[in-house]
Amino acid sequence: MPDPIALVPLPQSVVWSEGVWTTNDPWEGLSVGLNDSLPPTEYALSISPAGASLSAGSEAALADGRNTFAQIVTGAGGEIPCVTISDRPRFAWRGLHLDVARHFLPVEEIETFIDAMALHRLNVLHLHLTDDQGWRVEIKGYPRLTEVGSWREQTLIGSMETPEETWTFDGTRHGGHYTQDELTGLVDYARRRGIMIVPEVDLPGHMQAAIAAYPELGNFPEQQVGVREVWGISDHVLGVSDTVFDFLRDVLTQVAALFPAPYVHIGGDECPRVEWERSPAARARLNEWGLTRFSEIQGRFTQFASEVLREQGKRVIAWDEVLETHLPDDTIIMNWRDGAGVRTSVDRGFQTIIATHDQTYLNYYQADPKDEPVAQGRPNTLKDVYTAQLEPAKLPDEKRALLLGIQAQLWSEYLPDAESFQYMAFPRLCALAERAWGSPEQSWEEFEDRLRAHLPRLDAFGIRYRPLD
Repeated sequence: MPDPIALVPLPQSVVWSEGVWTTNDPWEGLSVGLNDSLPPTEYALSISPAGASLSAGSEAALADGRNTFAQIVTGAGGEIPCVTISDRPRFAWRGLHLDVARHFLPVEEIETFIDAMALHRLNVLHLHLTDDQGWRVEIKGYPRLTEVGSWREQTLIGSMETPEETWTFDGTRHGGHYTQDELTGLVDYARRRGIMIVPEVDLPGHMQAAIAAYPELGNFPEQQVGVREVWGISDHVLGVSDTVFDFLRDVLTQVAALFPAPYVHIGGDECPRVEWERSPAARARLNEWGLTRFSEIQGRFTQFASEVLREQGKRVIAWDEVLETHLPDDTIIMNWRDGAGVRTSVDRGFQTIIATHDQTYLNYYQADPKDEPVAQGRPNTLKDVYTAQLEPAKLPDEKRALLLGIQAQLWSEYLPDAESFQYMAFPRLCALAERAWGSPEQSWEEFEDRLRAHLPRLDAFGIRYRPLD
């Protein structure tokens, strides 16, 4: 029979049947249980006039099934169509990166994103907690990280692509941070919805906020810098003293304890070397470590972070720049710079997450820039997201097995509030969720029709999305 309810992502097998289940409390009428005969990633959902049942091969698959059930019952009223669904994801990692360092999001707004992620069977929230423009996580023993590093005095207005002499600033202090108790509560909120939170502490670059709080962490401690008020890449990177490595051990150990996920993201992207090249201390360290190139200092940071996190039972994830230095074999690469980098990463034997900027960055313009709020990059439309070639062509099976999944990125340089975060994320995140799930392939027109029917669910969750063209 015709599809009475548009589901996004589309499950692998959906068979609608005649009749409805009449109920005023569908969740009370849903029976749930694990089934050893099902693969760990698979769930089976059945709705008949007598009620609804959900079984799955694991707790994670049960969460996926509950989230599909949530789509079916949201806005369905008291009569729910009968259906039989058999479903499983293509990828284990189906993620969303939220940059709360450039612009702070209150906990309740992150919870809204978590609810919307669960609705679309996304299962990883990558939380970008530190950057040049703000430090967002409480670290015991380092109070100035949040007293100083989490606040900037003003923010650039409009695009940074204009000539510097034309820049203007808003004159408004911006900041905020999450206490460790708040993050523990957020982790639990996400876990109950089938979502794992993976924290990111970006190092050794993108550290100006930390250096503003503690100048001794920089390469020139006598130089006091402020929290960065513009975007782009700061030359202020971590120094190489024992104090710096003690600091990193404390930060990474505390962050690892806050987040039960088996991973911690350490950034590793966009790290200028100009300060190391000017620093006598960095040159001395280079000799002490038996290295010959300043670029190798970043590899030393990656190895150190990996060792600290391995002691905590964690694996490192890093942006693909770390491939330019020696790194531990168990590093997971998050590829962002170029689609060819996915093949490079798996060719070298690294597990890899597809996050290629021109396909997955949701902070890029959604349409012609003259008709849209200030954003970044060239337009990456809803259709582009749905139809992009995300995986390398003709990848051998043993290398394709190294692809952990797909992740959307939402960088917040030009996203000053929760409404702008949501406007840029949706409905493109719906399309990327479908790609990450590996739904049966449909034409763009078929997906667009299904998405149009799905949008009232976003309304029900209070998501302020960009209307379809």
